[in-house]
Amino acid sequence: MDSGGKLQGVAAQLLAAVRAVESGEQAAAAFYESPVPPAPPRRPAPVEAAPAPPRPERPAGPRPAAPEAVAEVRAVLAAGGAPGALAEQVAEVLGEFAAVSLREDPWRLLAVPGVLPEQADGFARALLGAECAPGDGRRTDALVAWVLQRAALQGHTALDAARVRTALAGLGVQDPEEAVRHAVAQGVVLVFHDGEEDHEEAEDAEAETEAPGESVPVLVGLDRYALAEESLADGLARLARSGPDPRWAAAPPSELARAVAGHGLVAHTGGEAARSEPVALVAAARGLGLRAAVAVHTENGRRRLGPDVPAVTVEALLSGTAGPGRDPEGAVALDLLVVLDAPLLDVEAAAMLVESVPDGCRLVLSGDPGVLPSAGAGRVFADLLAARLCPQVASRTPDPGPLGELVSGIGIGELQQVEAPHKEVVIVPVRDAGEAVHRTVQLVADSVPRALGVPSTQTQVVTVGHGGSAGTRALNAALKQRLNPGPGRFGGFDPGDRVAYATVPGRTRMGRVVSADAEGLRLECEGGEVVVAKDRVQAVLRHGWALTAHQAAGMRWPAAVVVLPGDAAQALDRTWVYTAFSRGERHLSVVHGVDQALPRAVAQAPAQSRITRLRTLLEGLAAADGEDPAE
Repeated sequence: MDSGGKLQGVAAQLLAAVRAVESGEQAAAAFYESPVPPAPPRRPAPVEAAPAPPRPERPAGPRPAAPEAVAEVRAVLAAGGAPGALAEQVAEVLGEFAAVSLREDPWRLLAVPGVLPEQADGFARALLGAECAPGDGRRTDALVAWVLQRAALQGHTALDAARVRTALAGLGVQDPEEAVRHAVAQGVVLVFHDGEEDHEEAEDAEAETEAPGESVPVLVGLDRYALAEESLADGLARLARSGPDPRWAAAPPSELARAVAGHGLVAHTGGEAARSEPVALVAAARGLGLRAAVAVHTENGRRRLGPDVPAVTVEALLSGTAGPGRDPEGAVALDLLVVLDAPLLDVEAAAMLVESVPDGCRLVLSGDPGVLPSAGAGRVFADLLAARLCPQVASRTPDPGPLGELVSGIGIGELQQVEAPHKEVVIVPVRDAGEAVHRTVQLVADSVPRALGVPSTQTQVVTVGHGGSAGTRALNAALKQRLNPGPGRFGGFDPGDRVAYATVPGRTRMGRVVSADAEGLRLECEGGEVVVAKDRVQAVLRHGWALTAHQAAGMRWPAAVVVLPGDAAQALDRTWVYTAFSRGERHLSVVHGVDQALPRAVAQAPAQSRITRLRTLLEGLAAADGEDPAE
């Protein structure tokens, strides 16, 4: 990790230990038994810091590999019978010496997203010949890492070792227990003994099984997420230890302002209307002469705040392309940072964000705990609330109108029939998926614009998944045919197509195709123009008339059409319904084909199935400080 030099405290010690194990200087077991010294104190932020000059926004994504490195990787792939189209992606993932690395360890191909174990096995057999064996340590190490990376896509930052062993057995590993031990000894993964007993919400029975000789459940995780959680816990605890700040003495007498005056870290909860409270706090801070800003998850969220609010996206703040600039130590030059849509922060983004907040700065994490969690690994906001590390201010500002009443009811498990005199909420029953697609196109293209005056460009379709007879692929194909027909001559896209641009999971930007040229596909996105290289189009672009609820989280539109075909019943829960139904500002149409599955999903309390370590780490730090922030 090139940025490891910026880590502090526990995270820095953890990174040093990982590197010692990987280099062979230290046994893996020694790391888990050795104490970690306390983090050194950070210097406070300077009173004034010259802001960095703003830079034009650039699209996020992997840095292109050198052409010669890609050519070398392509030759290795050809020797192993793998498609040459993977060359650039392999070079980006494995780095400068990707070709050498791949020859020495063909199973490293599994590090590339989308590659399956059977494909990596075939590649290894072609390269290694008779030396290729199912029990090869390189193979089992790669499979352990692959299992954990797949788990991260489901939100886990670690897994119970028993679940990892079960998964390995399903992949043909003859001795899964030894495979896990070998991966730990090689520094491929880390092992933790803070146990599943600290995650009582995790209901998977497999997570409770123990191998013979294990006295407590053991968690196994990739170092990238372990580093992030350790760093994040350390940073949150650092901010939570900050005491009263006299500069806030003249702040307006609100509950949130009082909490911020006395504490460096505050959690704020509430619905869409409650966003006005932390925004007002920023305005009050600026009135006191303090440096304050708002960070949001998406450009859509920034636009909704209006031009008078000093807001930037989290991505732009971290990359330095927008925001208040940095002090000499690299921290943001702020006295107050408010982060809206905090439930959408994954653990790695949250760790980078908190590390950027200097001592003396107040951090307010604000969001609606009822929405879907981050698309990336972790459940940062939920873990922070559960750990009770800092004061929590619950907003009493209700979302207005029939839509607000409907969504508020869903939040407490009640699917109410609300009065909607101006067609704020419309239910459209359908019998099958084909009818669901037909009625959705009719609503977006005709009914909503005609009855409510909301154009199709401001109406967003939300459905359960990408596949299926009424998933995003089917709905986008039907909507394109109606709204912007064309041959898709630019990698499946035409000028005027509505698109969802996502370089990493959970960071979706909405845009429109403008044109194409030798450089790639030109998009007009929220926040500026983006050029997507031709070989990246299929990886980062989808048509965007229809999104999943995870993609739509953090964004709102004047009108939303939520599609619930019959085959979506098993995927519904209260959190999904709450998120999907709250995407419309003025209007919600529900294409309803799940019968009683919808009220059942809303009535049942959502199960917390993500396995993380952050809550345990935060509770341990709070206990060490001997303070109860709730008192």
